[in-house]
Amino acid sequence: MESRIDGEFQGWDGETIFRLQNGQIWQQASYAYRYHYAYAPRVTIIPVAGGHDMMVEGVGGRIRVQRLR
Repeated sequence: MESRIDGEFQGWDGETIFRLQNGQIWQQASYAYRYHYAYAPRVTIIPVAGGHDMMVEGVGGRIRVQRLR
């Protein structure tokens, strides 16, 4: 699934909530810290064993997320 962050993105810090332009809301599900500022970056959410991973445009790596809405 692809969408964009709705507004400013400043990375993640443990329990970050990500609001997407398509109306979905996801929350960070694994602990990690990464700072990266961007406005409305593209995101890709990939189903993986045991959940979902999110990749954010311009940020290396993935973060485990769970859908809230």
